[in-house]
Amino acid sequence: MKLNKQNLTQLAPEVKLPAYTLADTRQGIAHIGVGGFHRAHQAYYTDALMNTGEGLDWSICGVGLRSEDRKARDDLAGQDYLFTLYELGDTDDTEVRVIGSISDMLLAEDSAQALIDKLASPEIRIVSLTITEGGYCIDDSNGEFMAHLPQIQHDLAHPSSPKTVFGFICAALTQRRAAGIPAFTVMSCDNLPHNGAVTRKALLAFAALHNAELHDWIKAHVSFPNAMVDRITPMTSTAHRLQLHDEHGIDDAWPVVCEPFVQWVLEDKFVNGRPAWEKVGVQFTDDVTPYEEMKIGLLNGSHLALTYLGFLKGYRFVHETMNDPLFVAYMRAYMDLDVTPNLAPVPGIDLTDYKQTLVDRFSNQAIADQLERVCSDGSSKFPKFTVPTINRLIADGRETERAALVVAAWALYLKGVDENGVSYTIPDPRAEFCQGLVSDDALISQRLLAVEEIFGTAIPNSPEFVAAFERCYGSLRDNGVTTTLKHLLKKPV
Repeated sequence: MKLNKQNLTQLAPEVKLPAYTLADTRQGIAHIGVGGFHRAHQAYYTDALMNTGEGLDWSICGVGLRSEDRKARDDLAGQDYLFTLYELGDTDDTEVRVIGSISDMLLAEDSAQALIDKLASPEIRIVSLTITEGGYCIDDSNGEFMAHLPQIQHDLAHPSSPKTVFGFICAALTQRRAAGIPAFTVMSCDNLPHNGAVTRKALLAFAALHNAELHDWIKAHVSFPNAMVDRITPMTSTAHRLQLHDEHGIDDAWPVVCEPFVQWVLEDKFVNGRPAWEKVGVQFTDDVTPYEEMKIGLLNGSHLALTYLGFLKGYRFVHETMNDPLFVAYMRAYMDLDVTPNLAPVPGIDLTDYKQTLVDRFSNQAIADQLERVCSDGSSKFPKFTVPTINRLIADGRETERAALVVAAWALYLKGVDENGVSYTIPDPRAEFCQGLVSDDALISQRLLAVEEIFGTAIPNSPEFVAAFERCYGSLRDNGVTTTLKHLLKKPV
């Protein structure tokens, strides 16, 4: 059955439908970067609130700034912006649910001014973002906004026809300010530390170059709440679409597949209202820092610890690494010995239980989360997910071998051939640059670790870490993943 408004009532009885009338919703959020995660997370929570009869004035208008977003828009538009949330887990407490909280999607390519007008309209009170870790144009080596980038220079020179998120937001806020319309909240939902603070820094840096008065107005009137977001959401495959069709009779051009687990911890800092998300499980707090440090260090850090090693071994799914006892033992040692000692207490969270939850989630075979997805954009992920842990280990004079193995696995992964001789492409916007860093094994330490925007300054200046990296790299190259892990795990703690 083709998914659309007309066919909703004809779907299988186990499929949960919107409990609200779609025509009764009104837009209040514009979301830039509609992908799987946004639909499985923020759109999911908003739909859940609407199902209680509240929040109908917080429908989401999707926004696409890239040419690749056209297919997503066309797929959603072809089914009245409805999509299926398809939970997959190893237990029976999963659901299949049609989400109706997205009601439109605009593409920058079609009309920059139409998009600016939408963002400037009084109905839009939150502009939320999932633009990837690298989308904020912040240099990780010094924390500064990279104003020299060509797309940023374009937007500064052509403010009425921008291409970047900063150009569009500033253009919209310029119109709102001129018309006396209150500012909106800018809410990052990307997976990076202090995402609200990063967004604020980047936008204010852009605005300062664009218009000093606008910069001051944004500083005074726009809020940027930090958030910790969590739900494993693999890329939707043809196999997923067919599985949904065969098991539940839904013909959905772009369903979203996710695990049953979902979490959102959010600072309650909104300047123009917000949905009552706390009624559907969102945890509001004054300070999200301990939650995000826990999640980024343990979940995202462990993902990177597993993913490049697993890919080199020949695995292609996260659960395959978890079926290998050596990988589980390594993940637990990394979490317990390298990450956990760095973490502050997290209100309401038992870290031992949380770490076991991660093992269980990563072992979810039904979701078939792709290692390629987790491998992607390594040059942007390492500074945020792994380098802080390594820096603390170095500062405290602690063992760095397990953490060095994470970096060594990435270095060998960048060669583009696994230990079975299978070639693959590197999913990273900086792939060519990164592969150039590992082209000569004799110079790999000097070249790779010296890239300050990825590894900072402490790592290349630590003889102990550099030596550990070289040992791990040499062992992976000469002996393979299994032998390297066995040797590492036999070492005394």
